[in-house]
Amino acid sequence: MSDKNEGYKVVSDNRQARYLYEILETYEAGIELTGTEVKSIRAGKANLQDGYALIRDGEVWLINAHISPYTASGQYFNHEPRRTRKLLLHREQIRKLIGKVEQQGLTLVPLKMYLKRGWVKVSIALGKGKKVHDKREDIKRRQDQRDMQRAMKNY
Repeated sequence: MSDKNEGYKVVSDNRQARYLYEILETYEAGIELTGTEVKSIRAGKANLQDGYALIRDGEVWLINAHISPYTASGQYFNHEPRRTRKLLLHREQIRKLIGKVEQQGLTLVPLKMYLKRGWVKVSIALGKGKKVHDKREDIKRRQDQRDMQRAMKNY
Protein backbone atom coordinates (compact mmCIF):
# COMPACT_ATOMS: atom_id res chain seq x y z
CA MET A 1 0.00 0.00 0.00
CA SER A 2 1.87 3.10 -1.18
CA ASP A 3 1.21 6.73 -0.28
CA LYS A 4 1.16 7.79 -3.94
CA ASN A 5 -1.88 5.67 -4.85
CA GLU A 6 -4.13 7.25 -2.23
CA GLY A 7 -2.89 10.80 -2.88
CA TYR A 8 -1.56 11.03 0.68
CA LYS A 9 2.04 12.20 1.20
CA VAL A 10 3.45 13.21 4.59
CA VAL A 11 5.53 16.37 4.24
CA SER A 12 6.42 17.08 7.88
CA ASP A 13 6.05 14.92 10.98
CA ASN A 14 6.26 16.26 14.54
CA ARG A 15 7.57 13.12 16.24
CA GLN A 16 8.54 14.95 19.41
CA ALA A 17 4.88 15.84 20.07
CA ARG A 18 4.05 12.22 20.91
CA TYR A 19 6.97 12.18 23.35
CA LEU A 20 6.04 15.45 25.09
CA TYR A 21 2.25 15.06 25.09
CA GLU A 22 -0.25 12.31 25.76
CA ILE A 23 -2.45 12.44 22.62
CA LEU A 24 -6.18 12.27 23.39
CA GLU A 25 -7.96 13.19 20.12
CA THR A 26 -6.81 14.07 16.61
CA TYR A 27 -8.44 16.31 14.01
CA GLU A 28 -7.71 16.92 10.34
CA ALA A 29 -7.65 20.60 9.40
CA GLY A 30 -7.12 22.50 6.21
CA ILE A 31 -4.67 25.39 6.29
CA GLU A 32 -4.86 28.85 4.72
CA LEU A 33 -1.66 29.37 2.72
CA THR A 34 -0.16 31.67 0.09
CA GLY A 35 1.13 30.37 -3.26
CA THR A 36 4.81 30.34 -2.32
CA GLU A 37 4.00 28.45 0.90
CA VAL A 38 2.22 25.70 -1.04
CA LYS A 39 5.16 25.37 -3.45
CA SER A 40 7.60 25.22 -0.55
CA ILE A 41 5.52 22.55 1.23
CA ARG A 42 5.36 20.45 -1.95
CA ALA A 43 9.16 20.63 -2.01
CA GLY A 44 9.16 19.26 1.57
CA LYS A 45 10.41 22.44 3.28
CA ALA A 46 8.09 22.52 6.31
CA ASN A 47 8.84 22.02 10.01
CA LEU A 48 6.24 21.64 12.78
CA GLN A 49 8.76 21.11 15.59
CA ASP A 50 8.03 24.24 17.69
CA GLY A 51 4.50 24.77 16.39
CA TYR A 52 1.28 24.87 18.37
CA ALA A 53 -2.31 25.94 17.77
CA LEU A 54 -4.44 28.52 19.57
CA ILE A 55 -8.12 29.37 19.47
CA ARG A 56 -8.85 33.12 19.18
CA ASP A 57 -12.27 34.65 18.44
CA GLY A 58 -13.76 31.33 17.36
CA GLU A 59 -10.93 30.63 14.89
CA VAL A 60 -8.01 28.21 15.16
CA TRP A 61 -4.51 29.53 14.37
CA LEU A 62 -1.28 27.62 13.74
CA ILE A 63 1.58 29.47 15.39
CA ASN A 64 5.35 29.12 15.04
CA ALA A 65 5.31 26.43 12.33
CA HIS A 66 8.21 27.04 9.94
CA ILE A 67 7.71 26.91 6.17
CA SER A 68 10.94 27.87 4.38
CA PRO A 69 10.77 30.65 1.77
CA TYR A 70 10.37 29.39 -1.80
CA THR A 71 13.77 29.67 -3.50
CA ALA A 72 12.56 29.99 -7.12
CA SER A 73 10.61 33.18 -6.45
CA GLY A 74 11.80 36.71 -5.71
CA GLN A 75 11.94 38.14 -2.19
CA TYR A 76 9.00 40.48 -2.86
CA PHE A 77 6.55 37.65 -3.59
CA ASN A 78 7.78 35.36 -0.81
CA HIS A 79 6.18 34.71 2.57
CA GLU A 80 7.26 35.14 6.19
CA PRO A 81 8.59 31.69 7.34
CA ARG A 82 7.02 31.67 10.84
CA ARG A 83 3.86 33.66 10.22
CA THR A 84 0.59 32.80 11.97
CA ARG A 85 -1.65 30.71 9.68
CA LYS A 86 -5.36 30.05 9.96
CA LEU A 87 -6.54 26.44 10.31
CA LEU A 88 -9.80 25.49 8.65
CA LEU A 89 -12.15 23.38 10.78
CA HIS A 90 -15.92 22.97 11.03
CA ARG A 91 -17.68 25.24 13.51
CA GLU A 92 -18.82 22.26 15.63
CA GLN A 93 -15.25 20.97 15.87
CA ILE A 94 -14.00 24.40 16.97
CA ARG A 95 -16.74 24.62 19.62
CA LYS A 96 -15.77 21.20 20.94
CA LEU A 97 -12.07 22.19 21.01
CA ILE A 98 -12.80 25.46 22.84
CA GLY A 99 -14.56 23.53 25.61
CA LYS A 100 -11.77 21.01 26.04
CA VAL A 101 -8.88 23.49 25.84
CA GLU A 102 -10.42 25.99 28.29
CA GLN A 103 -11.94 23.61 30.86
CA GLN A 104 -9.47 20.73 30.89
CA GLY A 105 -6.30 22.75 30.24
CA LEU A 106 -5.29 20.74 27.18
CA THR A 107 -2.95 21.88 24.40
CA LEU A 108 -3.44 21.85 20.62
CA VAL A 109 -0.36 20.37 18.96
CA PRO A 110 0.26 19.83 15.22
CA LEU A 111 1.28 16.19 14.60
CA LYS A 112 1.91 16.13 10.86
CA MET A 113 1.48 18.11 7.67
CA TYR A 114 0.59 16.20 4.53
CA LEU A 115 -0.78 16.48 1.02
CA LYS A 116 -4.15 14.82 0.48
CA ARG A 117 -5.51 14.86 -3.08
CA GLY A 118 -3.45 17.98 -3.80
CA TRP A 119 -4.59 19.89 -0.69
CA VAL A 120 -2.30 20.67 2.24
CA LYS A 121 -3.73 19.30 5.49
CA VAL A 122 -2.53 19.44 9.09
CA SER A 123 -3.29 16.80 11.68
CA ILE A 124 -3.74 18.54 15.04
CA ALA A 125 -4.21 16.79 18.36
CA LEU A 126 -5.54 17.57 21.80
CA GLY A 127 -2.62 16.79 24.06
CA LYS A 128 -1.99 16.66 27.76
CA GLY A 129 1.58 17.44 28.85
CA LYS A 130 3.50 14.42 30.11
CA LYS A 131 5.41 14.48 33.36
CA VAL A 132 9.05 13.34 33.54
CA HIS A 133 8.15 9.93 35.01
CA ASP A 134 5.66 9.32 32.17
CA LYS A 135 8.40 9.99 29.62
CA ARG A 136 10.72 7.59 31.44
CA GLU A 137 7.99 4.92 31.40
CA ASP A 138 7.58 5.35 27.64
CA ILE A 139 11.32 4.99 27.07
CA LYS A 140 11.43 1.90 29.29
CA ARG A 141 8.42 0.33 27.53
CA ARG A 142 9.99 1.00 24.11
CA GLN A 143 13.29 -0.56 25.25
CA ASP A 144 11.47 -3.65 26.58
CA GLN A 145 9.61 -4.03 23.27
CA ARG A 146 12.92 -3.83 21.40
CA ASP A 147 14.49 -6.44 23.68
CA MET A 148 11.54 -8.80 23.17
CA GLN A 149 11.75 -8.37 19.39
CA ARG A 150 15.46 -9.18 19.47
CA ALA A 151 14.86 -12.28 21.61
CA MET A 152 12.10 -13.48 19.25
CA LYS A 153 14.34 -12.89 16.24
CA ASN A 154 17.09 -15.09 17.66
CA TYR A 155 14.78 -18.10 18.01
